[in-house]
Amino acid sequence: MKKKLLIISGVIVSLLVVGVFLATNYFYGESVKRGSEVELHSEEVETVASQQDESIVEEAKQWFDEQDTEVLEQISYDDLSLKAIYIENEVSTGKTVVLAHGYRGMKEDMNELVKFYYDQGFDILMPDARGHGESEGDYVGYGWHDRLDYVQWIEMLVDSYEAEDIFLHGNSMGASLVLMTSGEDLPEEVKGIVADSGYTTVKEELTHQLNHLYNLPAFPLLDITSVMTNIRAGYTFEEASAIDQVKNTTLPVYIIHGEEDDLVPTEMAYELYDAAGGEKELWIVPDAGHTDAHTVTTAEFQERLQRFIDGVLGD
Repeated sequence: MKKKLLIISGVIVSLLVVGVFLATNYFYGESVKRGSEVELHSEEVETVASQQDESIVEEAKQWFDEQDTEVLEQISYDDLSLKAIYIENEVSTGKTVVLAHGYRGMKEDMNELVKFYYDQGFDILMPDARGHGESEGDYVGYGWHDRLDYVQWIEMLVDSYEAEDIFLHGNSMGASLVLMTSGEDLPEEVKGIVADSGYTTVKEELTHQLNHLYNLPAFPLLDITSVMTNIRAGYTFEEASAIDQVKNTTLPVYIIHGEEDDLVPTEMAYELYDAAGGEKELWIVPDAGHTDAHTVTTAEFQERLQRFIDGVLGD
């Protein structure tokens, strides 16, 4: 009888181990592994833009499509080929903006912001994050390893393109990426950070997604997936923290977030703002969902952004 119970117990434990492994592998594939579009939890928010705002966005996208771009490439610290497109302004001002796209997106997703920056005299660099678009990599870094890639992009801009005033502007994952970058030892040419709809830490964001998509607690699945991510991709969800990095920055930071954002909870914007170590501004945009602020309040968004840039540069 005892032997029979041991066999049954062993079978149950084996099934549990296999089940946890399969669930972990599935969640890794959904959240970290490079691949196609995946389901994310995000409440539908009805966005209503004015005719003026719609016109500005449409003109900006069409203008971007007509531009000649230069393809830049760098080799990352871990030997990945990373690609970006670069638009040089016909008026040389020494100003450059680096635009960081969101989760499972690509550089062209930032197209509606390019004309605004170009009109202000900026050159524009638009990288594909590792594991996205034309850049190599078999995993999503959520901004963590990408922050080191951005340090290299910045060094390229300073050394090869004579950039004197550099701003980093990111959406969603790109927002957390630029906040993570802000905590690194950056050259004095980097002047300011714009973060639209960023998360505090990868662990907190994935906890939010896991709970809302699958009605599951973070423990143990997220913890085990973090271990698998460390083995396969070289980082843990705990260490990938925008909030810890932004504590270390002295750069001016402009944090923007939609009041109705349920993909990246709006309270994360307040946490990031409170943690930021340098000069900082916070704009919570009424009736805006995830990264919708520029779409639904385009003219106001650009006016506020211009004031931030002018304030940083002392214009």
